[in-house]
Amino acid sequence: MVFLDVHAIQPVPPANINRDENGSPKTALYGGARRMRVSSQAWKRAARRELERAAEFQRSQRTKRLPEILAVDLLKRQPQLGERAAEVAEATVTALFTAKTPKKNGRAATEFLLFLGEAQRSRVVDVLLQDTERVLKTVGNTKEFTKTLNDLKLRDAVTNGHPPAVALFGRMIATDPTLNVDAACQVAHAISTHAVEAQFDYYTAVDDVDEAADETGAGMIGTIEFNAATMYRYATVDMRSLIDNLDKDRSFAVDVAVEFARAFLLSMPTGKRTTFANNTRPDFVLLSVRTDQPVSLVGAFERPVLAERHDGETVGYLGRSVSALARYYREQDELYGTTPAFHTASYPAWLTDGDEPGQIPGLPTPQPLPTGLAATRDALTRAIGTEHE
Repeated sequence: MVFLDVHAIQPVPPANINRDENGSPKTALYGGARRMRVSSQAWKRAARRELERAAEFQRSQRTKRLPEILAVDLLKRQPQLGERAAEVAEATVTALFTAKTPKKNGRAATEFLLFLGEAQRSRVVDVLLQDTERVLKTVGNTKEFTKTLNDLKLRDAVTNGHPPAVALFGRMIATDPTLNVDAACQVAHAISTHAVEAQFDYYTAVDDVDEAADETGAGMIGTIEFNAATMYRYATVDMRSLIDNLDKDRSFAVDVAVEFARAFLLSMPTGKRTTFANNTRPDFVLLSVRTDQPVSLVGAFERPVLAERHDGETVGYLGRSVSALARYYREQDELYGTTPAFHTASYPAWLTDGDEPGQIPGLPTPQPLPTGLAATRDALTRAIGTEHE
């Protein structure tokens, strides 16, 4: 077993990046204290978008509009299909995923989201165009059309060649579990290392025309709830599952895992981004390659961190959060008699109380994130090679 654990401590200024049904920032009770929380779903989507934006990987789409998109793809490749392209696309999605495609506002859509890579969708079109005559002849007969797709081995187009996003985050098709993909990645809900309180921004918007006419009063008044915190973020990648999901390609799996770590660390959910511009990056990163089991370090913050004080003044939560994590990291391995196969850390010099780069007890000497990612790539390659010897 080989796992890549990704830990981060990240300050987030006033923000509302992940809202609940009432528009309030999500929170959680942990250790008896109210914490700022960002759901795993929100950060997984942000990481997926960053992964596919920055890395030269196959793109993916999660959508209910696959019948419509597939019809467009068919028409681009074979314009003479005309209106029958939509008929073929809808019947294909229904037969392949056992998914109904009811029309809403004249547009066909499935009842649940389907997650495919763009290359997989292209292969579906390739298969349908292998024998267009037979496809068109049987499309109106569910039993015969399903037999046609089975003869053409259409399922192979979506059960192999998964894009990195599907391999990492998985796919669930409730109507046909044989098309499911078990996620190789786990992402925790990010929580603040300390207690938080709700805060409110009372704002007004000025009517420019009224202002020019010297009329008083605001054009609009409202409030936005927000909070601010230092957050602990954690994700882990099961390399064995990732290799399986990527057709046994170990080298590619290592590339995907490392790129995921980078994307996860540098991504940010976009809720209320234009209002708060909360575009921060982690001030502390710990990457750990383990061959025993994945280990979250959230227990370091079960007792809420108290704000650090210096010369009688509050100077924030970051330093104490990092110290608590480092101590817990060391004590966990001492307690269970385990040790990571490799670890690397990135953090600024001031966290070690000096102008020159120092080392926090229990952690490796800090290095820039690109250097750490490169070393992690080498460590994963070695660990996978040892596991399969």
